[in-house]
Amino acid sequence: MWHRIILLGLILATSPALAQSNAYIKIDFHKTCTIIDQYEQGLNAICSGYTGYPVIFSEGDLRQMVRFGHIAKLGDQWESFGQFNRANNTIEWRLKDKKPYAAILRYFIENSNQNGEYKKELEGQVLVVSTVGTHEKPTSCVVGYVDARANKNANKLSQELADTKAENFICGKDKPEFFGKRGKHAGSPSSYFE
Repeated sequence: MWHRIILLGLILATSPALAQSNAYIKIDFHKTCTIIDQYEQGLNAICSGYTGYPVIFSEGDLRQMVRFGHIAKLGDQWESFGQFNRANNTIEWRLKDKKPYAAILRYFIENSNQNGEYKKELEGQVLVVSTVGTHEKPTSCVVGYVDARANKNANKLSQELADTKAENFICGKDKPEFFGKRGKHAGSPSSYFE
């Protein structure tokens, strides 16, 4: 009887579903990152990420972009939002066998009214799911978006998106899309395809 319980425990412990987990890391993009290069309206910086997988922070014209892992070319794409925006400082890393395959980061979209004035009540919140660059695939890009204001279960939706799409997503070929409902405050994403 005991050998059956032990065998069942070993099977469950090695199942793919249980091998997946997550980790949360906070980063102060303006204080704890090292600037790689700086130009008139922005910068590129590298930050400590998850166990040897760095975070690349870019800012230009009051818009931000964050990429994850090992990146071969810093300037090969710009993925952000058309509206002024800022990234949150908490990153959720999706892990499989302790290695990250996706990252989830909340962006705040600074929408304005008809007069061009920023209003807090118009602010959008979008969870952006990205791939994590590896030495074998040294690129990171956006897999998709979840509108956190339009979806009550936004965190769960973003995890589902990461878990089902990120590992096989091909940067520059596959097009990122919204997952779940998309409300009027979600902004206008810019990507490879814009």
